[in-house]
Amino acid sequence: MVRRLACFLLIALFGATPVLAEQPFTLTILHTNDVHAQVEPLTARGLTLGGYTRQASLIRQFRASDPMAVLLSAGDVFQGTLYFNLYEGLADLAFMNLIGYQAMAVGNHELDRGPGPLARFASLATFPLLSANLDVSQEPLLAGLIHPWVVIEVDGERLGLIGATPEDLATISNPGPTVRAGAAREAVQRAIDALTASGVNKVILLSHLGFERDLELAGKLAGVDVIVGGHSHTLLGAVPGLPQPRGEYPTVVKDAAGNTVLIVQAWHRGLVLGRLRVTFDGQGRVQRWDQTGPIPVEMTIPEDPVARALLAALEKPLASVRDAVIGEAASAIPATRITPQHAESPMGNLVADAMLAATGRAGSVAAFINQGGVRASFEAGPLTYGQALTVQPFSNTLVQVELTGLQLLAALAQPLGQFPAEADGLLHPSRGTRYRIDPSRPPGQRVVELEVAGQPVDLAATYRVTVPSFIAGGGNGHSVIARAEGYRYDTGILDVDALVQYIREHTPVANTLEGRIAVAAPARPAATPGPRRGRGQGDAGSI
Repeated sequence: MVRRLACFLLIALFGATPVLAEQPFTLTILHTNDVHAQVEPLTARGLTLGGYTRQASLIRQFRASDPMAVLLSAGDVFQGTLYFNLYEGLADLAFMNLIGYQAMAVGNHELDRGPGPLARFASLATFPLLSANLDVSQEPLLAGLIHPWVVIEVDGERLGLIGATPEDLATISNPGPTVRAGAAREAVQRAIDALTASGVNKVILLSHLGFERDLELAGKLAGVDVIVGGHSHTLLGAVPGLPQPRGEYPTVVKDAAGNTVLIVQAWHRGLVLGRLRVTFDGQGRVQRWDQTGPIPVEMTIPEDPVARALLAALEKPLASVRDAVIGEAASAIPATRITPQHAESPMGNLVADAMLAATGRAGSVAAFINQGGVRASFEAGPLTYGQALTVQPFSNTLVQVELTGLQLLAALAQPLGQFPAEADGLLHPSRGTRYRIDPSRPPGQRVVELEVAGQPVDLAATYRVTVPSFIAGGGNGHSVIARAEGYRYDTGILDVDALVQYIREHTPVANTLEGRIAVAAPARPAATPGPRRGRGQGDAGSI
């Protein structure tokens, strides 16, 4: 402001023509994505991170040091914990309004329970919800609540913000017949063109399309400067103690006109906060940026006192959710121990069936749960949400991956090198998929006679299967699955939620043993030839 006032004074003094050259502008973008109702901190990989109370303090700290800051969400605030089951997104919204988010993309999970919860969320939000390719004009609850783009001002500079929602929304969520997702590229380019026509030359896309799609999309658009991504739960930038990143933070690419585009994403569940400082030149093009990377939301960060008080109020009703009856077990359903002769688990079967039921509509043909991920049994009688949590206590999400038949065979065999002494990585399959273990074969070759979805495996075919996020990330030594290239999608569906929903829809559930995993009997040693017996000689007791 002082700089511009000085320019006006010079004009007044010397009679110059009042033309002001645009000056560079530095902006800090704070961002999250795929928080999935992770209101409280989460412990994973030996670290405890996240939670809104500390996120609020961290954001306040950066706003103090970076006054030209915006706070954005790339979507999927919904679905993933008891807080969502009880509050349907409104617990998260209370924190987001308090912290001061300024815009949010509509993710696919925002429509998991249809238009109603999203409409309530959008009507109460103090920030706009964005999606350029989402058509809600035929849905009365949402009409007028979702915007393709919006313009906000930071220190007098106008920023254009655009949203994008997954194009396959109909198969990975439950939007209903009145909500449709169209082609993202065309819709986003129309939004960019509209912003450009209105004089906005700095454009940020809030993309819930996934990192790989963002890389592809950036090269086909003209006029986007920064893509704040989500959907793929991608970690960018090396952070000590966290998994190997997918790429650099930011990832730098070129748009269709050859201009620089910065792509960022902040992993998931609010465990880190994205922070990008970017300088735009006088024409609104990206000029320079820092590479500090995402910031872990660590437990050493003090809790914001107002957010802490809000959390205390929201967590009290959760006890009633844990005690709620969700169905009934017709018989005891044990999580059986693996033995040299037996590898099938009734509880493993139930959990795998629940995983497939939750993701089959999105193309999975089989699901697998690791033996170590099945932590408890059910007794016959009423079942509560809390009991389901004892079976699935780790807050894993369901991840879809595509494997060839050969890769699937290798993945099933990979944890069996020390079978049955070490069997936590053994994978229990969903109904219709079965295999046989032959412990006499060499490690890596101990799975035989594999059937997938009722048919003998085709080693050259590609199968979309569902596994827990722990296994998708290489847990229990599953490097074949972790390193598989091609389609990979973290649905954000919590494993326990899939189990609870399955029990509700199939109650009473029962103990089932169907021969999904068979163990080959050890070969009998060859008989040692004995002395020839004369006529009339025989063994005692022989007939």
